[in-house]
Amino acid sequence: MMDSISLAHSSLLDTRIDSQRTLDPYVTGTSVVGIKYKDGVLLVADMGGSYGSTLRYKSVERLKPVGKHTIVGASGEISDFQEILRYLDELILYDNMWDDGNSLGPKEVHNYLTRVMYNRRNKFNPLWNSLVLGGVKNGQKYLGTVNMIGVHYEDDHVATGFGNHLARPILRKEWNENMSFEEGVKLLEKCMRVLLYRDRSAVNKIQIMKITEEGATAFPPYSLRTYWGFTAFENPSSGAEGSW
Repeated sequence: MMDSISLAHSSLLDTRIDSQRTLDPYVTGTSVVGIKYKDGVLLVADMGGSYGSTLRYKSVERLKPVGKHTIVGASGEISDFQEILRYLDELILYDNMWDDGNSLGPKEVHNYLTRVMYNRRNKFNPLWNSLVLGGVKNGQKYLGTVNMIGVHYEDDHVATGFGNHLARPILRKEWNENMSFEEGVKLLEKCMRVLLYRDRSAVNKIQIMKITEEGATAFPPYSLRTYWGFTAFENPSSGAEGSW
């Protein structure tokens, strides 16, 4: 009898030890788009959170300030993004504890995130996110991105997810380095509207965040105006007879 009880107890402990969180994306967000403008950097993301293929959540914030000089946006797994934010909180706290009058800038944070993502990829336990990171320090604007396997680059405008395919062509054509804040917002809204029309995981409720030399500002979420009366939307198979 004692052997049976001991065996059952041992099995219970083994089950508890082996229990792990999922290693696959569960609740995910779609594209993030970022641009430099005349005074700083702008980031935009919608507020949708997809539970599998179901667009279940409509108020997920995926843009966050980091320290004094940086903002970060993420597409991909929401809980992994929360883990990344925990890493960043610890990084900023440790940096502040030095109390030496200096603080981490966006380039340093970008380098740190690149190493974190590449390290987790090498452990075959990646953080399922693509990150956009922007900031301003000492008058220098910075904008970069890093994906779940550590591939990273810096540019004047960046995007993740479907934004790489649908928003970047618009940005290449219409972006310029002397854009005002209002012009930058209008361009980002155009990108997000195109993504809304073409990406089933997108919603029309978006959030914009800017960062300048004075610091980060998060604007209240709002809904894009949309128009669904285009002929291609009303009759998508027109001109494609015999296709699927």
